[in-house]
Order: sequence, then C-alpha cells, then structure tokens
Amino acid sequence: MKHDYDPSLDLYVKAALGRKALGLVVLDVRELTSVADAFIICSGRSNRQVTAIAEFIQIELKKAGIKPLSVEGKKEGLWVLLDYGHVIIHVFYESVRNFYDLEGLWVDAKRIKTKSLIEAMKKEGV
Repeated sequence: MKHDYDPSLDLYVKAALGRKALGLVVLDVRELTSVADAFIICSGRSNRQVTAIAEFIQIELKKAGIKPLSVEGKKEGLWVLLDYGHVIIHVFYESVRNFYDLEGLWVDAKRIKTKSLIEAMKKEGV
C-alpha cells in the first residue's frame, strides 16, 4: 500500500483528530473520481461523538476561512458527510463505517499521510 505525504490536507486531519476521531484514513481519489481530490474517513464510538467530531471540524475549518459546500447526516450522527469541494470528509458511527466499507470500495486509492496523522499514529502505537 503506497503512502503519499500531503501537508495541504493537515488542517482537515487535525480538525477531525481534535475530537478523538478513530481510524482516520486519507485517500487520494484524484485519479479515480472527479467528485473530489481526497476523502477523509474516520469514525466515532457513538452517534453523539460522530456529531461532535463533525461540528468540531466545521468550527475549526471556519476559523481558517474554510466553509463546507454541504453537510449531510449531522442530526442522525450515523454518517456525516462534510463536502469541502476538493476534500470530502466522512465521519461514521463505527458499525455504519464497517457496513459501507468505503476503504474497500476505494481500495485502489493511495493512502495519504499528514503531519498530524503521523503524530496520532505514533501516540496510538500504530
């Protein structure tokens, strides 16, 4: 599995990790779809945590002048989709993430690492 390093995505990753998002993965989908350049996929242990992660991402990115084009699923907290144009963030409730298996669906996408993701992985001992 090839990993690329992309510092421009670190702001998005850091925002997701700010509320202890689990299993964060960044996929480079530029060569696979015209929908976005990157998918960020992460999960929370409860629908309340999923909603909190999504809200925190929005707040942190707004501070940097970045606003989503659309947000879906925040009220239910099962699968929140934050569309930032070139970056789409998927925040899943863990069991819903396993069911839809986006990583499996986009298995051909390269994995991207950012500074914040590398630091988080070191803390988790991954």
